[in-house]
Amino acid sequence: MISYFLINALNSSQIEQTTVATSSEFTGLVSTLIILLIVATAVALITRKLRIPYVVGLVLAGLAIPKQILPASIGLNPEVILNLFLPILIFEAAINTDISRLRSTIKPILLLAGPGVVISATVTAIFLKFGVNLAWITACAVSVILTITDTVSVIAAFRTVTVPRTLATIVEGESLFNDGVAIVLLSIITTIFTKGSFTVTEGVQQLFIAFVGGSILGLALGYLCVGLFQQLDDALSTILLTVAVSLGTFQIGTALGVSSAIAVMIAGLVIGNLGFRQTSAPTEVSLLNFWEYAGFGANTFIFLLVGIEVDPLTIPNTTATALFAIVAYQIGRVVAIYPLLYLLSFFDRPIPLRWQHVLILGNVKGSLSMALTLSLPFGLPERMQVITLVFSTVLLSLVGQGLSLSWLVKRLKLSQPSPIKQKIEILQLNLITSKSAQRELASLLESGSLPKSLYEELFASYQARIASSETELRDLYNQNTMGDSAQGDENSGLAGIYRRLYLAEKVSINEAMRKGLLSDDVGQAYLRVLNEKLLSLKEE
Repeated sequence: MISYFLINALNSSQIEQTTVATSSEFTGLVSTLIILLIVATAVALITRKLRIPYVVGLVLAGLAIPKQILPASIGLNPEVILNLFLPILIFEAAINTDISRLRSTIKPILLLAGPGVVISATVTAIFLKFGVNLAWITACAVSVILTITDTVSVIAAFRTVTVPRTLATIVEGESLFNDGVAIVLLSIITTIFTKGSFTVTEGVQQLFIAFVGGSILGLALGYLCVGLFQQLDDALSTILLTVAVSLGTFQIGTALGVSSAIAVMIAGLVIGNLGFRQTSAPTEVSLLNFWEYAGFGANTFIFLLVGIEVDPLTIPNTTATALFAIVAYQIGRVVAIYPLLYLLSFFDRPIPLRWQHVLILGNVKGSLSMALTLSLPFGLPERMQVITLVFSTVLLSLVGQGLSLSWLVKRLKLSQPSPIKQKIEILQLNLITSKSAQRELASLLESGSLPKSLYEELFASYQARIASSETELRDLYNQNTMGDSAQGDENSGLAGIYRRLYLAEKVSINEAMRKGLLSDDVGQAYLRVLNEKLLSLKEE
């Protein structure tokens, strides 16, 4: 009996110690995540002020964080990246991709994401084999990893300058598809290394199963989700459904041996272009907002962890090799881009040469390359050397190419502002400066520093300037609104003004309902109207 009580006491003590240790570890993890969120917020403020890409700032901030203050569990875990962050990023990009826009550029996208990836990876593998003296199997794996383009960095650069919409669609679409292609090719290379042999027939079979199976799975789950949308039409329920579909599709694809990335992408395209039409405007706005937050949060943690994962002390020793790797994959990109897009001009609209320059320099590497490197088989020759090489390459690519891309786009003058936009900005300048001067005149009159007669004379001159500018500005806006193709034109600025007005109305309605000045029925009815108007502005 005594031994029984002693055993129970010992077991209870062990359980209590384990519970305390687990609780302490979880508390430390939460504290670390809070610190990382604060760092990310500070980086957002600093990068906005310095006008550098947000993702570059996150990587540099991660490098500056002392590794000693972080728990050992904080790092770039490939399982988390591949099974959580990757489905979120692919799904978020897919639901925001307009199939009608994608359809108009599908030929260059498929050409670059298919043959382009194979050609680029082949050329890069040859350089890495003879330049870095890697084993052939390792060189092939690294070359495929380095063909993946980080869309976040490229699109972030595009937001700082004006680029043609078609070019942005090609970049987004190619990155969306080449992630899936590269992951499938890497799985084939891994199979070759594991089995020791691999026939061409087996390779074609695996490619067919991966792509066709992934597409069928994505279509099936996407249309299933569309059918459920018709039954739900509730913001919270539909958000939970899309999260389950995005993460579940990836896991099911992995279990079935098909391309999980392709499956998630196809499901996202179906849901974004068909499923959202089955829901009300408020639900659609909630879905788009949620996935925007999810994508932004995933990218924030990924790029911050990239900086944390890289040891700054290893950078000087690997810089030369990393620069060689960057030159290697850029040469591979050149060999793929220029010939393929030249051939494209014989059966589709030609891609301007200046756009092709952007496609080459915009080949920025990111977190997915690092995650795939960490997932390489442990027995792969020079595995640790490869991990250090890819990490340094990604870091230099993010900082070097990420910072220079905006400069290149500006130098190439890809998209000149339209005459209408330039005229509108000049008129807005007149209004801003004239009204500011009138406010200063009123202050001078009030303080007694200016006689009333001179005040009236100067005020009238500015008022005439305001009246003239307002008349011209109203006529320009009316012309754009009445024109067949001008309504919602990005260069007119009118859509942006309406969007700000509608959002201001939404804020006032929500405040009135919160204070009890409006009933929920009346307020919600008008909010639905405003949401419809906001969505129509987005579609235009």
